[in-house]
Amino acid sequence: MSDNADEHQAADSQQPFIDHLIELRDRLLRTLLVVVAIFACMVPFAADIYDFVAEPLQARLVEGAGMIATEVASTFLTPFKTTFVLAFFIAIPFVLYQAWAFIAPGLYKNEKRLMAPILFSSVVLFYAGMAFAYYVVFPILFDFFVSAAHADIKVMPDIRSYLDLVLKLFFAFGFAFEIPIATVLLIWSGVVDAKTLASKRPYVIVGCFLIGMLLTPPDVISQSLLAVPMWLLFEVGIFFGRWIKTEPREENA
Repeated sequence: MSDNADEHQAADSQQPFIDHLIELRDRLLRTLLVVVAIFACMVPFAADIYDFVAEPLQARLVEGAGMIATEVASTFLTPFKTTFVLAFFIAIPFVLYQAWAFIAPGLYKNEKRLMAPILFSSVVLFYAGMAFAYYVVFPILFDFFVSAAHADIKVMPDIRSYLDLVLKLFFAFGFAFEIPIATVLLIWSGVVDAKTLASKRPYVIVGCFLIGMLLTPPDVISQSLLAVPMWLLFEVGIFFGRWIKTEPREENA
């Protein structure tokens, strides 16, 4: 009898885990379908989308110069890759909602109340990071690279290399702008308080420049353009974190 009871108990404990895996699979599939649907709607405009992404560099190349394709398939695949990644960026609100819906059953009531403003601010900050990269960082960065070239060198970047660079910068700045959210969550959850985080400021600044070194081209300007906003956003998170009072956890809804 005891063996049968142990087997039933083991089966019951495995069932919730399998249910979670099934739900995770379903939410991932929904996310993929939404991204693909957005991508399908944008495919006819793939060339225009790539022109928009390439404009910060194209506008700074000398007359008669332009981008080149060092691989045969690059002229076809690069605009489609750009469009697919942009479709993912557009779907970010849905992606974050699916992530929230997956973890929501395990949250307490007061935690669920906080999730709506966190989701909204996360989306806004991610898009703000991308806009900052496109309208502020790219002009400064490409002005520096083009002007630094020797007079006898004609700057003609490869389209695939350019796309890889700007996408990496989009992701880097998009996620860097989430730092205030992460800071507020750490303080609100009681993991650490604002005063303790403020005391770690020197380590945070070094970490920001280290991340900037890893995620940007190997020059001081681009590293600083990522590291300094990351540090300032950390300070913003601490500022708002000082006004947060941790609440006792309530029961699940």
